[in-house]
Amino acid sequence: MKSRFPRWLAGTALERHVLHFENAIQRAVGDLASSLPDGSRVLDAGAGEARHASHFARHRYIGVDLGVGDADWDYGSLDAVADLSLLPFAASTFDACLNIVTLEHLREPARALGEMGRVLKPCGVLLLVVPHEWEVHQAPHDYFRFTRYGARHLLENAKFTDIRIQPVGGFFRLLARRLLNALQFFPAPLRPLAGLFLAPPALVLPALDFLDRDRVFTLGYVCTARKSS
Repeated sequence: MKSRFPRWLAGTALERHVLHFENAIQRAVGDLASSLPDGSRVLDAGAGEARHASHFARHRYIGVDLGVGDADWDYGSLDAVADLSLLPFAASTFDACLNIVTLEHLREPARALGEMGRVLKPCGVLLLVVPHEWEVHQAPHDYFRFTRYGARHLLENAKFTDIRIQPVGGFFRLLARRLLNALQFFPAPLRPLAGLFLAPPALVLPALDFLDRDRVFTLGYVCTARKSS
């Protein structure tokens, strides 16, 4: 999923504050890359524009996608165009797999996770990121949202173990994000004025996120798991 926020935010502290979900993903991908030995075979299942490839310069990165997401995306960096429910690789090929905000676009998410498990080596690592509170995107190929319980159920059924599921932010970060999303509904000439009212609370609200201890209001989940040995 792509952000609809201004390009000038890129790389700034303000971006890290506003785009908390995206930056949590980048940290998780970076942590996965750092944990793998040089030369490890890594499958990016649902790679899209292969934006995570740079994290795996020391590894053997393979990007796969069906190529039916956003019409303006460039899928030219993919290593293979394929349905994630029928991956064109032999069993036990990869040391690690990532599936980043892609599972919601698959009509058979359980089957796709089973395929990711099949192509992973025993004890191979899966990094899965799924949305919970997110707007419809890449329509009409947008089918599901996931709770932490649904994600665990799917992973367990796919024979993954050592499952860890971390919500990314709580109610106040979610509310802040939605206030900024609201800017898109204003005609362009009125957005600066709308921003004067919506941006200040959106920037302050994340400081209150500690109040949501249960994180039942969250944009999504970062999940890690291992293929059973």
